[in-house]
Amino acid sequence: MISLRGRRAVVTGGGRGLGKAIAARLAEAGADLVIGDIDAELAAAAAADLAGRYGVRVAGVHMDVTDSASVAAVADRAVADLGGLEIWVNNAGVFPSVPLLEMSDQTWDDVFSVNARGVFAGAREAARRMAPAGGGVIVNIISTAGFRASAPGLAAYVGSKHAARGVTREMAVELAPLGIRVLGVAPSFVPTEGNMAAAAAMMAEVGADGPPPTPLMLNSPIGRVGVPDDIARVVLFCASDLSTFMTGSTLLADGGDTA
Repeated sequence: MISLRGRRAVVTGGGRGLGKAIAARLAEAGADLVIGDIDAELAAAAAADLAGRYGVRVAGVHMDVTDSASVAAVADRAVADLGGLEIWVNNAGVFPSVPLLEMSDQTWDDVFSVNARGVFAGAREAARRMAPAGGGVIVNIISTAGFRASAPGLAAYVGSKHAARGVTREMAVELAPLGIRVLGVAPSFVPTEGNMAAAAAMMAEVGADGPPPTPLMLNSPIGRVGVPDDIARVVLFCASDLSTFMTGSTLLADGGDTA
C-alpha cells in the first residue's frame, strides 16, 4: 500500500530499538537508508540486517547528534552514497531520571543537547540538502512527555520534548515554502533496550526491587503495551505521500493513553 521506492532516508539513533524498527519499515517500503547511531557497531549491524532482509541500500555510520559536524557529515553521506535525501527521522534521544533538586546543570544540558538541539541540527542539515532538490519530509520523534508531565525525575526529559514539539511547529512554518513537511510522532513508553535500561535505573533510584514494570499501558483504551513497530508504522505514514497534506502536527502514538 505504501511505496517509498526511489527515496532516500536517514534515521538517527537507528542501531536498535525504536530507531531500528523505524528503519525497517522504511526499508520494507523500498527506501534506501543511512542509519546513524552513537554506537557505530550497532549501526553497521542494523544496516547489514535490513539490507539483507529487504534488498535496499543501507549504510550504518557513527553519528553524534550533539555534534553538528557529525550530523552534517551523515547528511552528506546520504547524498553522496544514495544520490539524494527525501526523508529524515530525528529519533535519537536520552531518558535519564534525576530528581529536580539533585539535577546538575550538566545533566540538564546533556539531555537538551540530544533531545532538542539534536532535533534542530538534524532538521537543519536535512533541510539544507532537501530544499535545492525540491523538498522532503522530516519526522521528529517526540513523546507523550511533550504534551504533559511524565514522572518524577524527568524534568529535563519533559522540558526537552516540549521544546522538540514546539520547534516542530515552527520548522513546519519556515520550511513549507521550500517543499519540506515537518511532522512529529509522540509515543508513550514502549519497551526497548534503552527504555528498559532507563526504567531499571529509575527503579534503582527509588530502591525498588525486581524487573521494571512493562505493562504501563494496560489501563489505556487499547489495553496493551505498545511495541516499536507500532510507532514505526506511524512514522511510515508520516514519511509517505499518505500524509502529503499534513505538516506541523505531532501525532500521538500512545494507545489512547493521553485521551
